[in-house]
Amino acid sequence: MTALIRWLAVLALACLAPAAAAADPAALYGQHCAACHGADRLGAMGPALLPESLERLRAGELDAVLRDGRAATQMPPFADTLAAAELQALARWLRTAPAAAPQWDAQAIRASHIVHHLPGSLPARPVFSADPQNLFVVVEAGSHHMTVLDGDRLAPIHRFATRFALHGGPKFSRDGRYVYMASRDGWVSKYDLWNLAYVAEIRVGVNTRNVAVSDDGRWVLAGNTLPRTLVLLHADDLSLARVIDVAGRSGERSRVSAVYDAAPRHSFIAALKDIPEVWEIPYADAAGAPLPPSALLAPRAIVLDEVLDDFFFDQPYRHILGASRQGGGQVIDLQQGRKVASLALGGMPHLGSGITWQRDGREVMASPDLGQGRITVIDMQDWHTVATVPTNGPGFFLRSHERTPYAWADAMMSPRRDTLQVIDKQSLRVVGSVTPSPGRTAAHVEFTRDGRYALVSLMERDGAIVVYDAATLQEVRRLPMDKPIGKYNVFNKTTRSAGTSH
Repeated sequence: MTALIRWLAVLALACLAPAAAAADPAALYGQHCAACHGADRLGAMGPALLPESLERLRAGELDAVLRDGRAATQMPPFADTLAAAELQALARWLRTAPAAAPQWDAQAIRASHIVHHLPGSLPARPVFSADPQNLFVVVEAGSHHMTVLDGDRLAPIHRFATRFALHGGPKFSRDGRYVYMASRDGWVSKYDLWNLAYVAEIRVGVNTRNVAVSDDGRWVLAGNTLPRTLVLLHADDLSLARVIDVAGRSGERSRVSAVYDAAPRHSFIAALKDIPEVWEIPYADAAGAPLPPSALLAPRAIVLDEVLDDFFFDQPYRHILGASRQGGGQVIDLQQGRKVASLALGGMPHLGSGITWQRDGREVMASPDLGQGRITVIDMQDWHTVATVPTNGPGFFLRSHERTPYAWADAMMSPRRDTLQVIDKQSLRVVGSVTPSPGRTAAHVEFTRDGRYALVSLMERDGAIVVYDAATLQEVRRLPMDKPIGKYNVFNKTTRSAGTSH
């Protein structure tokens, strides 16, 4: 009898092991995740858990979050609750699309609307003594926070929690008082920098690329990849104005790559990801007189030869420089609504991080390359390639300022990701470099209002903002931050500095 009991126990354990390994990840999600992330995976107290929301997380990072949780959040660890095989199965399942495509319509958008402070209810003056035009906002991706930094004292003023995974870069109102943020899972937030307080929030989609703010301060436009829509909001309280379905002339639906405010043209520009079109949506006439909301429902479509995956605008917003996925590039004249030149671009140019400056009496544009270690410099008058500057490796960002003779380039997509190179804008030669922390990723430079200091992101969980003297390249200060992926100076952004992206 004893031997029989032992045999039955061994048999039971043998049966349980495969059952645990073959556990249904959908059932695991329903039991352990749905309460915070929603039964439909669209998010609730926690963020959405869809492939589009998780695309920037490497496989190992998602596994680590499920296993270890997230510090300083309500995300618990599941290492002691679920077996390793269950965690792996759940991670794989989260990266698969649901059987039914998630929906997020006007009714859902309106239902999500939150007003923290009514328009005009907060004081129209800063609650701090720092220069409000020389503030930085620093996006800390490690714990989903934002730090407000005094650009004169080079010291933090305030730190606050944001929505999950901000994306596309914060955008400022013209006076710099308000900053608008979009999260990957569709939340758009308006924050009052003068009062250090949220004003309003609304969820415009399931997966959002970015937002743009009209120069007249009336509108916010959000571009979605899921669903395939543009969402127009009133800028004062983020209430919904319109939902615009994104479909080409043939009726084919498209995701939105990005939206931009073309302030000199009094219009929004929407870049489309799946069809060869660029849309221009005017919000004021040529004299700057506001157009009624109904006028924003009729975008002007510029038909292209091929889909463009990356964009750069000249300073007057007359031309778009675009690169296709197949390589090469073209110049689109927005006034004429057509291609006017080809660009001799090889590799994978990242035009979205391009900058311009004056060289030998002519305006040039320079762009990093995502696939090769080089900076391509283009003449903005006849569109020929002026020079190709070799760098340490493929990089993502190129930054400068009107008051510095240098441009700073990273190599964050290469083994030399720890070092930024400094390029003389006239000789087009590398004249220096900085390595904030050997072996650790350093990228995304932003300058103070006067161009005196260059702030570099050490993009690690125990990272920092490292401040350099822009003339001597000597380190001045180091401010601990939690994976600071970007920082944005109010003055440089609102004046559309030629040395940074807009």
